[in-house]
Amino acid sequence: MTVESTAARKPRRSAGTRKSPSTKPELVQLLTPEGKRVKNAEYDKYVADITPEELRGLYRDMVLTRRFDAEATALQRQGELGLWASLLGQEAAQIGSGRALRDDDYVFPTYREHGVAWCRGVDPTNLLGMFRGVNNGGWDPNSNNFHLYTIVIGSQTLHATGYAMGVAKDGADSAVIAYFGDGASSQGDVAESFTFSAVYNAPVVFFCQNNQWAISEPTERQTRVPLYQRAQGFGFPGVRVDGNDVLASLAVTKWALERARAGEGPTLVEAYTYRMGAHTTSDDPSKYRADEEREAWEAKDPILRLRRYLESSNHADEGFFAELEAESEALGRRVREVVRAMPDPDRFAIFEHAYADGHALVDEERAAFAAYQASFADGEGA
Repeated sequence: MTVESTAARKPRRSAGTRKSPSTKPELVQLLTPEGKRVKNAEYDKYVADITPEELRGLYRDMVLTRRFDAEATALQRQGELGLWASLLGQEAAQIGSGRALRDDDYVFPTYREHGVAWCRGVDPTNLLGMFRGVNNGGWDPNSNNFHLYTIVIGSQTLHATGYAMGVAKDGADSAVIAYFGDGASSQGDVAESFTFSAVYNAPVVFFCQNNQWAISEPTERQTRVPLYQRAQGFGFPGVRVDGNDVLASLAVTKWALERARAGEGPTLVEAYTYRMGAHTTSDDPSKYRADEEREAWEAKDPILRLRRYLESSNHADEGFFAELEAESEALGRRVREVVRAMPDPDRFAIFEHAYADGHALVDEERAAFAAYQASFADGEGA
């Protein structure tokens, strides 16, 4: 398996095609799928001083994030993790936005922001402890200004808004960013966070990764307008960026963060991208989406796009790519070794702290579960 490959197994059958919007919304793009640099009068200045070394760094970030993600998916399939939410195909949106942040900015992720966690210096093996069930997150949010993963859909946008309101009251010039998906954009919590952030001019960036599928629901089942246009109704700007373009994602996020720090309030960034794999490892996307759709997006692969640009611009040679391949394989081996050395989850932890003073029903359920577990040792539950 090469690190640039997006191809997991092909869907077994076509699930039909979906209707496209009648009008094509504006899309900020600085790098085409073919790896060609295009000019943008408004956003070029935010990446004008980027160096070849920094470009190679963005490429490295995406490759290593994808390798980690592939290893985590394999570990779940082999019974080492309970669940995994893959970011395959969304590396550019996460790495571009993650590298736009300052150290003093604060991040509120959902449960798929493995690339942003990488940018914030969170050890990737810490992410896996939660999905293995051995901890509730595994890192100190204040050490990296990166909050624990949020499983409840959309609730972190309210947390981010409240935190940003506090930042403004403290007089700090840092910003807050909240990540969520297109499915979460339909949640009431997200609408409330838009309202409060606008009214209080909170320094928060709402970064929506529109991967076009909220599990099995396509975006057009949730909205009649492009998602970024929803911001207009709340009184703050929205912009749609090519989420498979790491340069555009970096530039647009820098712009939005600068607005926030300057006291100009919130921004909605819609990163238009695609979920190449399953929603989580419990999902089978071949049941609801077409092979042709995925194949069209494979041609827009974010990693291959930047590699083509690096090669055509003579910013990277074969030695760089070979070294990175070896580094990615070493990362995969380390992740596997660390996960397999983790303890098994405490099966009875779910019954702890349900009530402060205990409860008869919880005690009864614990006893029933203990009897069920004991039946396996006796051979009765096999």
